[in-house]
Amino acid sequence: MSTKQLFTIVTVTTCILLGATAQYAAAQQDEPFRARDFDYGSRFALPDGQQAEIWNPAKRKLVAGGPMIGGTVRAVDPRTYCAMAAAGYDFIWVEMQHEAISWEQVARLWRTCPGPAAPGVRVAYANEREIQHATDMGAAVIVVPTIDSVEEAQAAINWTYFPPIGRRSSGGGQGPSALWNRVPGGYRQTWNDNVVLILMIETLEGVENARAIAKLPGVTALFAASGDLGNFSGFGEGDAEYEALITEIATAAQEAGIHACAPLRWANRPAFTCFQAGTEAANIRRGAAAEIQQAEERFGSSGAGGTPVTGSGAAAVLANLTAECGAVTYEADCFAAVEQAATAARSMSTAEQAQIGRRLREVMGANPSQAARIREIAARAGLTVGNR
Repeated sequence: MSTKQLFTIVTVTTCILLGATAQYAAAQQDEPFRARDFDYGSRFALPDGQQAEIWNPAKRKLVAGGPMIGGTVRAVDPRTYCAMAAAGYDFIWVEMQHEAISWEQVARLWRTCPGPAAPGVRVAYANEREIQHATDMGAAVIVVPTIDSVEEAQAAINWTYFPPIGRRSSGGGQGPSALWNRVPGGYRQTWNDNVVLILMIETLEGVENARAIAKLPGVTALFAASGDLGNFSGFGEGDAEYEALITEIATAAQEAGIHACAPLRWANRPAFTCFQAGTEAANIRRGAAAEIQQAEERFGSSGAGGTPVTGSGAAAVLANLTAECGAVTYEADCFAAVEQAATAARSMSTAEQAQIGRRLREVMGANPSQAARIREIAARAGLTVGNR
């Protein structure tokens, strides 16, 4: 083959290859962009081999197996919030679903006392505005009520997590800049590993879809909403129908490898590893009642000549009754306190039983709508509560 022939073959081949490349490039340019085909970058990834440190105390407790316990705050006084945050809870659940609290007020609470308990909140609903406000103000625990469907659960995940898990926006001036700027590894880089997302199952539809909801990536825990499950089912604790709903939620969480949450009075149910404790008001009532009870035991009750009584085992029981039933917020919590008091009274002295009976009559007088049920629960536990 001559040099001229070889040159001709190489030239033709090169033209063919260049033409094909040009056609391919043109075809690529004509191909529309598809987000689903895009490979997420490594800008927010930690260095190779480095694991995200868990700086959220609530998440740390869950990683260790629990129990994770959150105190509940319904007021906006920073001093009250700070007392709760320093009381030993893993996180504080600020109540935004059933209280008229503004995000500005919540932000002030968290910036005043960002710890030791992790800032947390129950938002009103699962949308971008509500959850983005919570995260931007500094919440590290997000509780979302009344999740009935996979779609609602996915919306909560989307607005809680940064990409690539969710769709949370990264905006300037976010609350975490004041709270979390110094966390190990960086806030944006480690947020997805540290946030706790709890979805509340409160309705029959939610229970029906609980297993599918629990399997969604990003769900940390399902919360069995004891009060509203009774509200929506027409049954209560101890009823077979009600207990079947609770079992279904716990099973859904267990099968998905996530946590199941409940009121703290369910701490004796082994399926649950995270809990909502009482409110700041209940804690104040409980502490005050215990203090007054101790004073009465030391100095004697009024009208009895000031004769001191011996130390009473009823003090804690009476304090709990006052806290949970002084002004009934959650009937189930009050009824549980009544049952506990009546059961404990069986092993107490006659004088102590009389104290508990007197306190129960006071509770019944203050809450006439629940009086018959309180008397019934006490009687079932072995304590007869008379009319005076």
